[in-house]
Amino acid sequence: MLLLEPGGLADLVGTPPKSIAIVSDAWHPQMNGVVRTLTTTCDILRESGHRVEVISPDQYPSVPCPTYPEIRLALTMPGTVGRKLAKLQPDAVHIATEGPLGLSARRYCLAKAVPFTTAYHTQFPDYVSRRTYLPPDAFWPYIRWFHRPAQRVMVATESIREELRAQGLTRLHHWGRGVDLAVFRPDLGPSPDFEGLARPIQLYVGRVAVEKNIEAFLKTDQPGTKVIVGDGPAFSDLEARYPEAVFLGKRGGDDLARCYADADVFVFPSKTDTFGLVMIEALACGTPVAAYPVPGPRDILTEEVGAMGDDLDQAIADALTRDRAACAAFGAQFSWEAATAQFLAGLEEFDGECLTP
Repeated sequence: MLLLEPGGLADLVGTPPKSIAIVSDAWHPQMNGVVRTLTTTCDILRESGHRVEVISPDQYPSVPCPTYPEIRLALTMPGTVGRKLAKLQPDAVHIATEGPLGLSARRYCLAKAVPFTTAYHTQFPDYVSRRTYLPPDAFWPYIRWFHRPAQRVMVATESIREELRAQGLTRLHHWGRGVDLAVFRPDLGPSPDFEGLARPIQLYVGRVAVEKNIEAFLKTDQPGTKVIVGDGPAFSDLEARYPEAVFLGKRGGDDLARCYADADVFVFPSKTDTFGLVMIEALACGTPVAAYPVPGPRDILTEEVGAMGDDLDQAIADALTRDRAACAAFGAQFSWEAATAQFLAGLEEFDGECLTP
């Protein structure tokens, strides 16, 4: 289970204002856990008096990512990102992703001896493996190379911390995740999207892509209706091959929250996520979670609010028996203010681990 740490708005307000540069290859109009985490963190930091500048793909010409056109890869001339960082002169540089912009920022920071932090948001080796059919071990050298010079690598769960330690990356700092409890709550009433659908409604929310392992969910044999919320490169293929499922496309804000709150169970089939923000959003809406026993679910879920197993069918059946009030109470513990305070502390102070010689 994920251990929730103290902290919140008081920790942010009591910190002297800082100038922070965040470099990310994941940004709007993408809609995923990384983008939502970064934008929420930026909003809270700014509200607390910090100056935050984001260097992102929308500021440059870009090309579609091979096999994933929704993701844009920024095209920059050598030194462009470095010159922007030099002009900003931030107190702290955080490199959020391992893509082209992250590489450019890393190059500048190393050349100019500028300390920086990174984050490990995605199981990158597994993610790329699913798209290239090469073994995950082929991509770990790049991850080690990219993150090793960072003052700290921010991670969301203990499972990911252990995995990175095993790879020799030991300057690690906990950065949790939160839920907007004003939006994601259990008292939202029925979702119009679910009208007339057979119960129990089994919901998936997220990118519709091969690395999310959605087909494992679509192959389960539970009664009721499987509902997919989200878009992505696998959408048309899965919709055509699984006509009995309901593919709603993108939803956001109150519409998304009502989908969570009106579902009977939330199914999280991914084995490549480092956290799974959608799980705690579902829990905050009172909906139990079924998942595989892998990093992310293993760090978050308890027996009271979800079910995990290698047999996803059985996990769904078990999760349907969980108490919804207990799920909502559990989800309400996740605070974006506390998570942002953890991020800010990661920029400021080392958490006691040291780099392996």
